Order: sequence, then C-alpha cells, then structure tokens
Amino acid sequence: MTEVRRSDAADTEDLRRRVLRPGSTGPIPGDGDLAGVVFVSAYDDGALVATGNVRPEPAPFGGPGVHWRLRVMATEPARRGQGHGAAVLAALVAHCREGGGTLLWANARLPALEFYLRAGFATRGEPWVDPEIGPHVVITLPL
Repeated sequence: MTEVRRSDAADTEDLRRRVLRPGSTGPIPGDGDLAGVVFVSAYDDGALVATGNVRPEPAPFGGPGVHWRLRVMATEPARRGQGHGAAVLAALVAHCREGGGTLLWANARLPALEFYLRAGFATRGEPWVDPEIGPHVVITLPL
C-alpha cells in the first residue's frame, strides 16, 4: 500500500543521488540551504519509491505573486508508471496552493517532460543542456 507523507533530505538522499546524479559524491545542489523546503515522499510497504521537494523561490523570469520551485523529483526506475511520482507531485502542488502560491516552476529534464505535461505544466522558453545532467526546459504551473 502506498503512503505519501512528509520526509526530509537525509531520508531521500540515496534515491535522489542514484536517480538524478549517478556517480556523484558531492552535495546535491539545493541541499545546502533547506530553509522553507518541504520534502514529500511515497512509500510502498515502507520502502521509499518516490520523492520531490518544493521551496519558495521566485521564478527567474519574474512575475507577480508567490512562486514555489519544484526540485529533485525522483522515482525508483523499476517503480515508474505506477502513480508514485504523480502522488508526490500532487501533494507538493497542494502544499504550494495551501501556502498561498500562485506559480510553481521547475527546470525539468526533457526525458521527464511528458510526466509534467500530463500534470498540467506548460513549457516556457527553449530547452538547454546542463553539461552535468543533460537537457532541460523550464516548466510552469499556475496555482
């Protein structure tokens, strides 16, 4: 049975590193300052299967209202397509809305773009390549 609940950086570091930064041993970008960061994870029979976090952070393109940034969504590769990531994302979106957010944005990896589009996000601007982790595009979701 899947349970979605709050978690923290330490509990999710292994999954985030394996999925998003394989072979990396340094700090995960964004983990240095966790003030205001909310981690949510999905557990199946007690095992961590998906995670993500949000933080209050203005979008780089500006705009009015309260912006939240979605970061480090990661799902165990063998568990993708089973709704765990979608459940985490839904809980994070709800948190942002409850906190008065008006916009959720992220730098999405292109291989995961369809996941975000299905959740209602739209792309903004042109894709680019991060030399360490590959192609990305900005995505936004009005709250």
